[in-house]
Amino acid sequence: MKLKAGIYWGAGCGGCDVAVLDVHELILTVAEKMDLLFWPIALDFKYDDVRGMDDGEFDIVLYNGAVRNSENEEIARLLRKKSKVMVALGACAHLGGLPGLANFHSKDDLLKRVYIESESTINEEGTIPQEYWKEAGLPLELPRFYGTVKTLDQVVDVDYYIPGCPPVPQQIVNALVAVWEGNLPPKGSVIGAGSRTLCDECSRVKEEKEITEFKRTSEVITDPEKCLLEQGLLCLGPVTREGCGSRCINTNVPCRGCYGPLEGVPDQGIRMLSALASVLEPKEEEAIDELINQIPDPLRTFHRFSVAASILRRKKI
Repeated sequence: MKLKAGIYWGAGCGGCDVAVLDVHELILTVAEKMDLLFWPIALDFKYDDVRGMDDGEFDIVLYNGAVRNSENEEIARLLRKKSKVMVALGACAHLGGLPGLANFHSKDDLLKRVYIESESTINEEGTIPQEYWKEAGLPLELPRFYGTVKTLDQVVDVDYYIPGCPPVPQQIVNALVAVWEGNLPPKGSVIGAGSRTLCDECSRVKEEKEITEFKRTSEVITDPEKCLLEQGLLCLGPVTREGCGSRCINTNVPCRGCYGPLEGVPDQGIRMLSALASVLEPKEEEAIDELINQIPDPLRTFHRFSVAASILRRKKI
């Protein structure tokens, strides 16, 4: 009997859905083993179709995207109720991802920036969307825009995590195979990624690190064989879980941290600060401050994908 599966897109860019399609010919194997009962981005199913299903009818649901508004949360709770196995797919569902960077701003500031201040906006009346509205006597209701972006497991119970922005397609297949073969790891596990740091799988030559300056990728021509961090480029490989195949590093782009922290590390950004502190060449406080000031926006750089899941969670407003 085929397994019943669902895929949902919350607050995200859709890259995880593309990653599902990127399994290429393996999609035929997936189709042999599973029936996709719900995938709004690709198939014409309605929320009421899901509401009419029995509880636990889905064998597995892959939820990608963060929880940004009331619709994201409502469907997350509905799919949790209707599924045996709930998987947080991708960095946004896992850690909050790039949408989580909104937690450094207030809800009002975000709406003002998007609908009034942005360079491409003409909005002379200063109109901002409202949750409830009536036009010609007919009511209009929009999802409530939350003040804080949340990870999926801050809203519902999550069984497994597939990290990445987006995840490597083969990892998605591996997770599906684990379900149909009944070979799932303990609940709460990260599927498809290793337990070491990305540095451990990186093939670049590493010597003793003594950083004297920080640079941006646009400012230098990098040595393709040498550790990027030793060249002064901020690479989060020392604090990021392996498993992506070093996709960015292999193209001379430093790791941005989308695979998240290792098991037991509560805050990836703070761990990176700690790692950096041990390899700075200057030892005097003034020189260290001068070097740290070369890092553009350290808070967002070190928590680019993980602020919603970090100790910080959001800016106090």
